Amino acid sequence: MAVWIEKQRMILDFTLSSLMRRKGKNISLLLVYTLVVFILGSAMFFTQAMKKEAALILKDAPEMVVQRLLQGRYAPIPMGYLEKIRKIRGVISAEARLWGYLYDSALGANYTLMVSRNTTIPPETIIIGHGISRSRRIYPRDMMAFRAYNGAIHTFVVQDVLSSESELVSSDLILLSEADYRVLFGLSAEQATDLVVTVRNPKELITIANKISELLPDTRPIIRDEMVRTYDSVFDWRGGIVVVLLMMAILAFVIFAWEKASGLSAEERREIGILKAIGWETGDVITVRGYEGLLVSFFSFSLGILLAYAHIFFSSAFLFAPALKGWSVLYPAFRLTPFLDPYQIAVLFFLTVVPYTITTIVPSWRAAIVDPDSVMRT
Repeated sequence: MAVWIEKQRMILDFTLSSLMRRKGKNISLLLVYTLVVFILGSAMFFTQAMKKEAALILKDAPEMVVQRLLQGRYAPIPMGYLEKIRKIRGVISAEARLWGYLYDSALGANYTLMVSRNTTIPPETIIIGHGISRSRRIYPRDMMAFRAYNGAIHTFVVQDVLSSESELVSSDLILLSEADYRVLFGLSAEQATDLVVTVRNPKELITIANKISELLPDTRPIIRDEMVRTYDSVFDWRGGIVVVLLMMAILAFVIFAWEKASGLSAEERREIGILKAIGWETGDVITVRGYEGLLVSFFSFSLGILLAYAHIFFSSAFLFAPALKGWSVLYPAFRLTPFLDPYQIAVLFFLTVVPYTITTIVPSWRAAIVDPDSVMRT
């Protein structure tokens, strides 16, 4: 055992000296390899982070939302529709929602204003999202002013800042009282933005939605499954852009690996021939190349993963920002919730380290099994 360990130590020493002799080539390989791992890792972290954010969004989504359409476009819905919907058999409750968008020229962003159904907010006070607080540097007890629909300026006191657990949901959110909402948007007390419906048996959602459409022909019921499909479509579209980046990275890595597999340089062939001539066995030569591949892979993989993690979770995924924000370029900055999935790391490892190590060993094995004299003469 001691002899084997001493032999491995000597092989490892030779491997390190071999890497240092080809310093320029190995550094360039290290950079390309790190870039490939960085792009693949960023794509994986980004996709999983978006799915996690989507799960947080849909966890508390209402079972059914009823909107009113006027001339094919979304319009405020009469509060009188509530009683008609509540009388439908199987409906447990129906509540009105008040929400809308307000443009802030100071930040160049659209805020989402909403009347909270679970939190009582005193008049002339608001609760703001973490993204707004970070971007505007506004904190509890500070003041914020908004221009109402008629041009009047209304000032509010910031009561609290929402949790940063999921900024994708709450980054641009502002919660306020119903009275302040109606003053800002000029919406009468007989109207709401839309209605939220809860049913006794989820299997009857489609049936109740059909009954609402028949009873109120100018409405459009939207059930939670349709919302899920809509979110899936949005993330699939954004994920498509990520897949394009992923395919480019894979293509670059395939070209890189093919170049390695195509053969060794004349200097490397002569080195292998000399090693065989002085008594090295084929297994020892392959072990040296294996150690070289593992060392380059270890440093490249570790560095690429760390850079990808920092890029997605600490730099707001700036390379994927257009895919993340979509058309809403005015959306406030936000950060994805950091997390690490061992399964992702394992998949990325097998996509990068294993192919590279194989392509490093195979040409060395081909050169090591031929006659040393012929190898040195080529």
